[in-house]
Amino acid sequence: MATPAVRRARLTALGLFDVAYAIDLAKARACCADTPLADEPVASLTFDVPPLRLQYGTVEIPLPDGPVQGEVAVHVYDFGAIALAITCIAEDLPWTRFVEFAREVEEALAFDKASAPWMSLLAAVKTRFAPALERPNEAVIQEDYHLIEIDAFTAPLPDVLHRVVDLSPLLAGDPRPLSVEAREILLRHRFAYLAEDCVVVTRDRALLYQPGGDAGIAAVLEVANAQLLELRYYGNLLDDELPRMYDLVDRTRTVSAFFAPSELSRLARRLYTVWAEVTELTEKVENALEAMGHPYLAQVYTATLELFGVPALGAAVDRKLEIVRDTYAALYDEASVSRAGILEITIVLLIAVELVLAIFK
Repeated sequence: MATPAVRRARLTALGLFDVAYAIDLAKARACCADTPLADEPVASLTFDVPPLRLQYGTVEIPLPDGPVQGEVAVHVYDFGAIALAITCIAEDLPWTRFVEFAREVEEALAFDKASAPWMSLLAAVKTRFAPALERPNEAVIQEDYHLIEIDAFTAPLPDVLHRVVDLSPLLAGDPRPLSVEAREILLRHRFAYLAEDCVVVTRDRALLYQPGGDAGIAAVLEVANAQLLELRYYGNLLDDELPRMYDLVDRTRTVSAFFAPSELSRLARRLYTVWAEVTELTEKVENALEAMGHPYLAQVYTATLELFGVPALGAAVDRKLEIVRDTYAALYDEASVSRAGILEITIVLLIAVELVLAIFK
């Protein structure tokens, strides 16, 4: 069976960053009113709050055979995440060369590559959107993902793509021969809606061959990565907050009984604020995709979330929030008891003062 040649494909590197507590999308659009909008996802995707999608110029990607141009898009989410997408085009390449080209592009755009443009792009975007960022942060939590979208081959395929060529070097990003077990794992999350479709999702990259047209898979994968990013961010935030919470609780034990109620109340208010903010944002993240009008997209979305470990991360965040909420409730009750105790002591002292005054009259 002859190996097919790729007529046209798009290779997209996604870099996702948590940059703020929230982003005002109307202000963000006003900050770049002269920037053209990017194409919207298919109509079968319904967002709770649709991200702002912008075209953002081009960058040069250095490759062994010479630099290529990459088109940059910026996708801004209201829950504080920004996705940078760098896309380059591959045309008229034999399959083996196409696999090599995809690996070269991925290596050139790796986060740890000094020449990769991620940090300079992110700094420029954050500066431009600064008025729209609510409580910006340093974007220390990042996610990257790679989309390989094949639009057409030079000739019709004799069978479904994964039966015509070995997809494992492309999906693994590794040119070495893989074991049968490794190849089976890579192809475990394979989807198709039309007979010729071949969509394969792995933890680091996805292959999309949809000759019948885009079903919205790329947008679904981006949202799943954004959810993973945000849950990682809030999981880390709570991991940092819980030890501080325990230290502050211990410090209140050293405060005199007279000042204890106010200290306990102050700490309880702080914990309630943390709980309320994280709960609000995680609900926004979990409901980013409000509805999908196609069961096929829902299937891909659910399976991708499971593959990325999003449900497990969400459950871990929920458990930490329960600890914060329970601690808040305990501190609030303790503060109320302390206030009641001080009030009783005050009443007894007032009665004693009245008695003493009555005796000396």
